[in-house]
Amino acid sequence: QVQLAESGGGLVQAGGSLRLSCAASGGTSSRYAMGWFRQAPGKEREFVAAISWSGGSTAYSDSVKGRFTISRDNAKKTVYLQMNSLKPEDTADYYCAARRTSYYATVRGDYDYWGQGTQVTVSS
Repeated sequence: QVQLAESGGGLVQAGGSLRLSCAASGGTSSRYAMGWFRQAPGKEREFVAAISWSGGSTAYSDSVKGRFTISRDNAKKTVYLQMNSLKPEDTADYYCAARRTSYYATVRGDYDYWGQGTQVTVSS
């Protein structure tokens, strides 16, 4: 069983930056691909970014490509989401997820473990 804890959310002005962190604990001897998803009020949870176990492969949604960067530090069991040039439409609860395989996925149902989420609010 893997536990995930997100941090780093908050209120930021449009054009600003935030870095989200996701710390993993328990059952981390296995190799896990990781992903970030977000859910805005009244909307479905959507894919944002994903990264393979090695960190050598990444994927992004079209809406964040070029502005967000996902990375990981396996020694620290932590995944990061650097968010730059934030827009009001980026406002959402952000969730990290772990998948029991080395290869990332972009579909919510392909992930096995989820964190509780961290709120990001971008003001205009």
